Amino acid sequence: MQARQLPAIRGWSWIVEGFRLFRTNPALLTFLVFGYWLTLVFLNLLPFIGVALAPLCVPALSVGVMNGCRSLEREDGSGNGNSNGFGMLFSGFQNNGRVLLVLGAAYLVGSLAVFAASAVVDGGALFSVMMTGQPPPDDLLQNEQMMLALQVALILMVPLLMAFWFAPLLAAWEGMPAMKALFFSFIACARNWRPFVLYGLGVAFISAILPGVLLGIVGAASASLLRMIAVAISLPLLFVFVPTLFASFYVSYRDVFVRADDVVATVDA
Repeated sequence: MQARQLPAIRGWSWIVEGFRLFRTNPALLTFLVFGYWLTLVFLNLLPFIGVALAPLCVPALSVGVMNGCRSLEREDGSGNGNSNGFGMLFSGFQNNGRVLLVLGAAYLVGSLAVFAASAVVDGGALFSVMMTGQPPPDDLLQNEQMMLALQVALILMVPLLMAFWFAPLLAAWEGMPAMKALFFSFIACARNWRPFVLYGLGVAFISAILPGVLLGIVGAASASLLRMIAVAISLPLLFVFVPTLFASFYVSYRDVFVRADDVVATVDA
């Protein structure tokens, strides 16, 4: 496998092509995405082991959703693959499942290390909030040290996310061991930082900035109308944009990684 270096505009194309892929079979992709979430919610509810078990299963479950995206693209939206929706969702555990569990453990340890590092700034307040899963008290949100700790955590999360963005698919589809998959994922993201920046800006604009502007305009006119518009905006974001976002993850992988023989064939042509 080779990681191509793409122009910045491809970052926006990932979102557009993700939406096109979603349109081929909205029901299946929505089922896979919400099945992914509900499975993680169920695992988190398990006493004692749930908090650790859920992150371990994230890579394999995400591969299941990506298997669905690849099936939709290959079958031109028919969705009539070798597995039904439930089988597709858990199909990730069948492809190098042990390595995917190792990746889940590595992500858990990495995330804990990031929030533990933020404890140097705020004395562990942010780390405590993340561990308990409880909403922070209002006065804590006004704490400048906690806001600084959050900024530190976000900065430290960037290289972690770069290492894990493509790693599950490289492990499941290319049979790479965990460390090699993490390394190749990090390098691929670093080489394509421009499209990833545009991709992030596009996601932020669609999911936060645009709805915020619309709600701000409507809120100045009527509070009751504001509630109606908020519902009207949240439903498409939930049932259209979120599955589109997952599909864009697949598109980014397909766009960046190509087989060496495909590159040679393209050059020869």
